[in-house]
Amino acid sequence: MPSVGGVQEQNALTDLHVGREKPDAAVVRDALGVGVAVGLSGFAFGVTSAGSGLTLLQTCVLSLLVFTGASQFALVGAIAAGGSPFTAAAGAFFLGVRNAFYGLRLSQVLRLTRAVRPFAAQWVIDETTVVALAQPTRRSARIGFVVTGLSLYVLWNLTTLLGALGAEAIGDTAAWGLDAAGPAVFLALLAPMLKTGTERAVAGLAVVLGLGLLPVLPAGVPVLVAALAAPVVLWAQGRRAGGEAR
Repeated sequence: MPSVGGVQEQNALTDLHVGREKPDAAVVRDALGVGVAVGLSGFAFGVTSAGSGLTLLQTCVLSLLVFTGASQFALVGAIAAGGSPFTAAAGAFFLGVRNAFYGLRLSQVLRLTRAVRPFAAQWVIDETTVVALAQPTRRSARIGFVVTGLSLYVLWNLTTLLGALGAEAIGDTAAWGLDAAGPAVFLALLAPMLKTGTERAVAGLAVVLGLGLLPVLPAGVPVLVAALAAPVVLWAQGRRAGGEAR
């Protein structure tokens, strides 16, 4: 009779579709493609952050320590709109919570040692999670996670620095239309993720709440209220499903 640990290990391996080998070179190529493509958008964050009034040091520290694009854009966006640091940080925090759930899944897939986990946690983001979970074996998942995380972290921070320096050099980013760079990149990253009707409904309601409350609530607060879109949509779907069941 297999032990509990043996059953968990078997389930994890089953989830990874062991038996469908993938060359290491192919994993590295795919991971680098994601890391480079997304890493370059750090330039937009650097421009947006500098245009929001943050210093070069503050902008670079955000990318070095926070390293999650959606939260970073939400933070500087709220500050640029005149929101308090508290509401700006709260909005960024709620967006970043999803990474904790990614970590729960990746811990089962990667099976990293305790000594490595605190360092790997810094790279638990959308892109590394997608690349790692798309791999057929634990070895390729680890390679995909490390290559995506390393390439993206290096490029994101480098382009953040370049973007912030460029924004300081050109002066008023709004005059050049660069103040729209952050929201544009944010939407470009979000749109491909909306694959189901539920996801699109949540996004649509969040937009309505965020834009509708923008004129009447302090800056940064509409983003927090928009987070209620998910439970509202799920509650409505549950009610509808219960009605159909009757």
